[in-house]
Amino acid sequence: MLVPARLGIWTAATAYSSVPLAPACETQTGGAWYAGTADAITQNLDYIKANDPKYVLILSGDHLYRMDYRKMLKTHIENNADLTVSVMPVPWEEASRFGILTTDPEDGRITKFTEKPEKPDSNLASMGIYIFSADVLIEALEEDALDQRSSHDFGKDIIPKLLGEGKRLYSYEFHGFWKDVGTIASFHETSMDLLGNNPEFDLFDKHFPIMSNITTRPPHYIGPDGRLDDCLVSNGCKIYGTARHSILSTDVIIEERAVVEDSVLLPGAHVKSGAHICRAILGENSTVEEGVKLGSVDTTKDTAVVGNDVVIGKGE
Repeated sequence: MLVPARLGIWTAATAYSSVPLAPACETQTGGAWYAGTADAITQNLDYIKANDPKYVLILSGDHLYRMDYRKMLKTHIENNADLTVSVMPVPWEEASRFGILTTDPEDGRITKFTEKPEKPDSNLASMGIYIFSADVLIEALEEDALDQRSSHDFGKDIIPKLLGEGKRLYSYEFHGFWKDVGTIASFHETSMDLLGNNPEFDLFDKHFPIMSNITTRPPHYIGPDGRLDDCLVSNGCKIYGTARHSILSTDVIIEERAVVEDSVLLPGAHVKSGAHICRAILGENSTVEEGVKLGSVDTTKDTAVVGNDVVIGKGE
């Protein structure tokens, strides 16, 4: 069973299983936000118990990567582990940004875990991907829920507690493309990395496809004066102007004489005639009015962001 900590709960018994979502703002007792990553799972323990799994895979919902979880599970079982944490080496100068694990070089057993250390003694960063033996997970979460001093977080509370109890914690070292897209800057940067002739992360890899939702929209349309250069374009788009090095989601409209560059347009975004968008993220069903200039080619400035359903006019 797969349990993405932020996206919901995914029962993966077969390739055609459904994906029942557990919204982050909904708990069993009402509409309170989850208190932390561990609490997000605690609030859904009844679902886990009802399925009676032997192992539980927990994922973060704001990362981009490809991984065959079967290999990680095989490592977990071979080590008779209580918890296996997926890790990957990061540059030493960036190690203080991550939860860092120190491991036994012979067998990969975790000996120390430090959340964002000032002076790291290892460069193995936790990827926020965990496989628990289910009984260990349930016991740890039920105890954590009663601890009023806890922040109910896997990195800050659950993993250090299990280490202190002498549980069998092991690492699974991953090598490949992995990006955390939990910030606006990293989301924009990673989106731009998907473009080009040979992107490091290939969305079109037939041997390891990315499964996505299927929208019943007509094909995209490029008008007689429409121009596209190095773009990913979804169904339902209507392109009458120009888009360069950008990602255009479903039902995006770019009108005549409008220019979009180095940007991500989410579903239904509408750029009107003569507008110029650069290094921006436009939310769902947002509108940029005629002649508006939004964003900057200056990479030292923040990425421009327009929220869902927001209309940007001149002078705004």
